[in-house]
Amino acid sequence: MDTQEIISAIALTKLKGLSLLNARTLLDAVGSAHEVIAHRKDIVDIIPDASQRLVTAFAEADAALKEAESEMQFIEQKNLKVFTLTDEDYPQRLLECEDAPLVLYYCGNANLNAMRIISIVGTRKCSEYGREVCNNFIADLKRYYPDALIVSGLAYGIDICAHRAALENSMSTVGVLAHGLDNIYPSMHRQTAADMVHRQGGLLTEYTTHTTPERGNFVRRNRIVAGLCDACIVVESAERGGSLITAELAMEYNRDVFAFPGRVYDEASRGCNNLIRRQQATLLTCAADLLDAMGWENPLKKTSKPEAVQQELFPDLTDEERALVNTLKDVDDKHINQIAIDANIPYSRASMILFDLEMKGVVRALGGARYKIMHH
Repeated sequence: MDTQEIISAIALTKLKGLSLLNARTLLDAVGSAHEVIAHRKDIVDIIPDASQRLVTAFAEADAALKEAESEMQFIEQKNLKVFTLTDEDYPQRLLECEDAPLVLYYCGNANLNAMRIISIVGTRKCSEYGREVCNNFIADLKRYYPDALIVSGLAYGIDICAHRAALENSMSTVGVLAHGLDNIYPSMHRQTAADMVHRQGGLLTEYTTHTTPERGNFVRRNRIVAGLCDACIVVESAERGGSLITAELAMEYNRDVFAFPGRVYDEASRGCNNLIRRQQATLLTCAADLLDAMGWENPLKKTSKPEAVQQELFPDLTDEERALVNTLKDVDDKHINQIAIDANIPYSRASMILFDLEMKGVVRALGGARYKIMHH
């Protein structure tokens, strides 16, 4: 853990006049938060056309650094994990999103770059039908992929139902909070939160200590719930609500969105039914529907394991193409971020190579930015 880089990144989040977009522009220009803070007195050297507002924001940098150092003490005291944008453990799916947080605070053990991550959201005022659908779906999903990670927001209703169902089925689950890790809101979910942390799950937030759970924070944290996943599932939602915001963000991030239908007269299902009617979400009735739509292999089907891809099957590949194909050996499928990491090829370059491989019929693109080898 690069303590100085973390303190500098936290300090950037404390500057009130610094937008996330401007912060990322600065990071791209100099390569690290530490370098940005080192230039806090002469920010125009990095961005010559910097606005006066931006220059003024950095006038508060010294005070922000002190706050960041205090936050670092809390992090070390509680043995928390911190991810900055330049950290290799930063959630790779989230990194694709242009509004990804500069800093993430994490308490837990679940792998935030797991092979399959599913966000489950819905109304805070769920019905018995919503609870039943949520519980049954997660129990059903465990049969196929017990190592899938379930993400939600620890809120009342469908959120807490999803977390508890995951725990009951011994699956990893992560709650994305709208406040710092010094607090749990709502307080009645503290025990569930503790169970998540101690049972291969976790709590994740972009907020520092002493951050109150204000309405705007919940809306902002929805982008993390949407960006972390391969698929976003809306279990039950009225015509308006936070879960529909999350679904909309998931669409913007090119994530697959699903919804469970409800009866036409049920207010609590109107949002889900509208998503399906407008073809913004795929209708879901069970875990098998999800596997089919995402193009995921059904591990319960008794099929003979295809032989590992041999080099001579694809004799016309370049060295880079072969490197990507080799990362897909012996796995059903893999996310593009993991492919790029395993092949040690930049994401943008890997994306182009995978497209070429798809055109050659060597790989197939699945839902959720995942790829698999087409066995010849």
